[in-house]
Amino acid sequence: MITFMRSNFFVLGVLCVLCGRPALPQTDTRAVARHLDPPLQTPDVTNYQLRRYLASKAPALPAPAQLTASTAQALRRRILDQVVFHGWPTEWVNAPLRAEDLGLIPSGPGYRVRKLRYEIVPGFWSSAILYEPDPLPAKVPAILNVNGHVGAPGKAVEYKQKRCINNARQGILSLNLEWLAFGELSQPENRHWFGAHLDLAGANAVGLFYLAMRKGLDYLWEHPNTDRARVGVTGLSGGGWQTIFLSALDERVGPAVPVAGYAAFLSRVERPGDIGDIEQNPTDLLLHADYTHLTALRAPRPTLLIYNAEDDCCFRAPLVKPYIFDHIAPFYRVHNRERDFAWHENTDPGDHNYQLDNRMQSYRFFARHFGLPPVERETPADSEIKSVEELTVGLPVENLTILGLARRLADRLPRAGTPDRDRLAGVVRYRPLTITHAWALGNTKTKGLETRSWRFEFSDGLGATAVWLKAIIAPDTAPASIVLHDQGKKSAAAVVSERVNRGEQVLAVDLLFTGDAAPQNPGPHAWTQMIASAGDRPLGIQTAQLAALARWLGSSRPRLETTGPRTQVIANLAAILEPALFGPRHHREGFASLRRLLDGPVEYQSAPDLFCLDLYRVLDLSP
Repeated sequence: MITFMRSNFFVLGVLCVLCGRPALPQTDTRAVARHLDPPLQTPDVTNYQLRRYLASKAPALPAPAQLTASTAQALRRRILDQVVFHGWPTEWVNAPLRAEDLGLIPSGPGYRVRKLRYEIVPGFWSSAILYEPDPLPAKVPAILNVNGHVGAPGKAVEYKQKRCINNARQGILSLNLEWLAFGELSQPENRHWFGAHLDLAGANAVGLFYLAMRKGLDYLWEHPNTDRARVGVTGLSGGGWQTIFLSALDERVGPAVPVAGYAAFLSRVERPGDIGDIEQNPTDLLLHADYTHLTALRAPRPTLLIYNAEDDCCFRAPLVKPYIFDHIAPFYRVHNRERDFAWHENTDPGDHNYQLDNRMQSYRFFARHFGLPPVERETPADSEIKSVEELTVGLPVENLTILGLARRLADRLPRAGTPDRDRLAGVVRYRPLTITHAWALGNTKTKGLETRSWRFEFSDGLGATAVWLKAIIAPDTAPASIVLHDQGKKSAAAVVSERVNRGEQVLAVDLLFTGDAAPQNPGPHAWTQMIASAGDRPLGIQTAQLAALARWLGSSRPRLETTGPRTQVIANLAAILEPALFGPRHHREGFASLRRLLDGPVEYQSAPDLFCLDLYRVLDLSP
């Protein structure tokens, strides 16, 4: 047996001499994992880097005197054309209102209740309830009541019914809209995060939300009894967001009362609880305007901002007021209309609400600006509140959903061919980065394996981490592989071990939003939408990081090894945008096509960086 073993070692030695290099000790996966597991950067560091990066992206307000009627109108047009309706078929955007009146249902004294449904885009219908004064004069003011994140009740939520009933009794047409993902639109595929799939298919998600509320405004505008000089909007939470967004961009709206619905971009950066849903951070909005600008666009139209002192959701009054009220008051002062820009901080109950105190504020505000008698009290309506079933209008059985619409839009796209480098670079907003500092955090030389751990800072202020590994006897000029894994480098031990055992030097990397470079509380899905809203793209940043690391590594065209669809896409982008930098690519557990994101479907939160506006227009994948 000993003679046999010696014979085999002799043969192995001869082979190694013939090959020109010594035999490599074989490193097992567990040994490699011990070097990849320790975190090299905490989530707090990543969060801080992201906050600093995004804070620099907040657009500055113009001087109040510079926001003239013509410059305000030009800004509205840019936001609508370049953000809201980006990628939406013109015939859908400009389609006339298509609405159906399903008739009256029993109501209380002084008002009538009517069921309606209307088409947002072809094949996608929503529902609404109209509260009419009874009797109905020839011309009356009108209020569009938009909804927030109210869960299953949708438009039947109690405080909204009370508000609409009282408005009707005060002599106001009050239209109560359903909202996507709630009430009659509560199908799972209407969850707001599926708006990211619209972006992927080339249509800015905010466009659908805007069309849904604008169609409600169209209905009131075309109603024969509406006094077009007296049309308002109000809503809570997501309804507050809809209120400011619609009323800033559509000059048909006069008085507006957004309630606990939005904050300035810097407020969102400061307090992650204020970030909101994907429609509240529309891709590229901040290239043109912040919510401060939208508030300023309301001047000189009457606006009452209502916020809650200890809101248990978001947007606490004392914290958001400086940016969106104090900084905006001068825009009303220019018009000598300071009294028409008002603030109310609710302390009873002070949580996320549109209860009695806030309703009374809105009643008095609308009455004053509509020229109606002052409202001293709310008329009781508890006995007149209807159930969800009683207010159900009924929608088509085959009604589209947000995800279904994204698939339909994707079906209209021509099949992506050979990517155009310049066009692809524009879509992912690719801008090369440099490494400003590489922090050497540690090293090992043990059991035949050499390692060094790194934390990288890039020229944009963001970071990544990596572990460099090679067999001790392998030359420094050995071929290189860069290893990426969707779950972070600590999950890539088997791949790293395999490449090291081939005699290569390996850089196992955690790019932004993976592994050590992933933020927590909030996670990547919150920050990716903020980056996109600021006009950048996470995919472009990640690709630029990978290219910078390849230059830093100094090896000739390293091989790219990826596991998972996120790193697969990043590697493909890097190879297309910087072809001279990279050698072969090998993908594990990837996708054959980006269409898999739509058909799976893949949830936004699990791969937020992939949902890049227009990406599916210009790129597809090979597995």
